[in-house]
Amino acid sequence: MQIEPKKAVYIDYTLTNEAGDVLDSSEGHSPLAYLHGFNNIIPGLEGALLGKKVGDELEVTVEPKDAYGDYSVELVAEVPRSAFQGVDKLEPGMQFHASAPDGGVQVVVIRDIDGDNVTVDGNHPLAGQRLNFKVKVMDVRDATEEELAHGHIHGEGGHQH
Repeated sequence: MQIEPKKAVYIDYTLTNEAGDVLDSSEGHSPLAYLHGFNNIIPGLEGALLGKKVGDELEVTVEPKDAYGDYSVELVAEVPRSAFQGVDKLEPGMQFHASAPDGGVQVVVIRDIDGDNVTVDGNHPLAGQRLNFKVKVMDVRDATEEELAHGHIHGEGGHQH
């Protein structure tokens, strides 16, 4: 069975950056399960997997535009410490949910603290980076009606309700 939209796909993968540093891997864990065609994984990797079948192995380089986008300086802002009401100790690296310009919610990371000024960054941590994947297709099956309705895989390696 080939990978195509509406298929449940299970992959083993290792993700590295340009320097060869391992950023993420399924090694030692269950394969990553995703529903093909439902934006469950980055577009560049999903596109490279289209048409593959169980046992196929591939190496894929994904450019930022097909991953987490380019790094945007517009998503970096300085806010007053008072914006973090109820948080006694702020430290670089802490993540918070903030209101996005479109009215939704976005994750921001504290990058720097200078007195009462806190610099936050709304970019994805991998924004602007070229990503390298080594992938092996472990399983492909028809997605269930429930998985299609929910837009993600259920069970081992997938979402648990």
